Amino acid sequence: MDEETLRLGGLRKFRHATRGHHRLGNGDSLSRVSTTARPDNVTLAAFAGVIVLGGANSVAIRFSNVELPPFSGAAARFATAALLMFAAMLFLRLPFPRGRALAGIVVFGVLNFGLSYALIYWGLLEVQAGLAQVVIAIAPLLTFFLALAHRQESWQLRPIFGSLLAIAGIAVVFGEQVSAAIPLLPLLAIVATAICIAEATVLVKGFPPVHIVTLNAVAMAVGTAFLAALALVAGEHVAVPTRMETWLAFWYLVLIGTVAVFLLFLFVLRRWTASGRSYAFVLTPFVTVAIGVWLAHETVTWTFLVGGALVLVGVYVGALAATNRGATA
Repeated sequence: MDEETLRLGGLRKFRHATRGHHRLGNGDSLSRVSTTARPDNVTLAAFAGVIVLGGANSVAIRFSNVELPPFSGAAARFATAALLMFAAMLFLRLPFPRGRALAGIVVFGVLNFGLSYALIYWGLLEVQAGLAQVVIAIAPLLTFFLALAHRQESWQLRPIFGSLLAIAGIAVVFGEQVSAAIPLLPLLAIVATAICIAEATVLVKGFPPVHIVTLNAVAMAVGTAFLAALALVAGEHVAVPTRMETWLAFWYLVLIGTVAVFLLFLFVLRRWTASGRSYAFVLTPFVTVAIGVWLAHETVTWTFLVGGALVLVGVYVGALAATNRGATA
């Protein structure tokens, strides 16, 4: 056999061995790297980074909303982040998706980066960041019921019990917020945000998987277009921010809250089980509440703490505890 034949043969073996490494959905593993239920210290540090840095996002949005209109501010954030993701695509030489894969990313982009962030940016004009993060934490429970409606999951009793606890908690905190003259529509917008995130998670599984960097790059671009169109319809007038706090919040959301959290998430995704990383849903609200009290001077009452605790316990019982039984890499 000559040298060229040997080279081509080795290339075919390499492609066969790595064929599964680049076909990734939004929740699929990055490669066939073994994961463990007992993460090492580096993985735990990255996981803590996801929780702490991501937990500050809702507070940063509240600061961004002071000078930037909600839809325009969200569009500018994801336009900048999408450019960075496309640069990563070029660096990794990832192909642009086509056919049903592209259609799935468009649907995901509209729901996950377009509609959901339009709702949360608008809702956070009135709603405290801590409350918003507690409500969004119900996304794993909503994902189960939507997956059930799409016939992707089988019926279970545990999520029903967890949902009842979460609904009771939301009723407690909503009752307090409404009695405190917080408009109901912004509160419902936060609930709708969690629904959009859950539905996007379910729908994307029905389309051909693509590399997770490609998925987020294209989806962010689609979300940016959706948000920009919404800003035009709403008649938003965008001005250059004059406050340092607004600029810091905006660049935090782009570089830290989006890109850095994304990279840390990918790192954790490779080295830990899916059930392990899902604990971020119940830990992030604690960080958001603490940062909101510290930086935005948000108030925390005993009623909110009791209601929030019911929501998080409900999420754990209904979604995370059930996942732990059959933890998958």
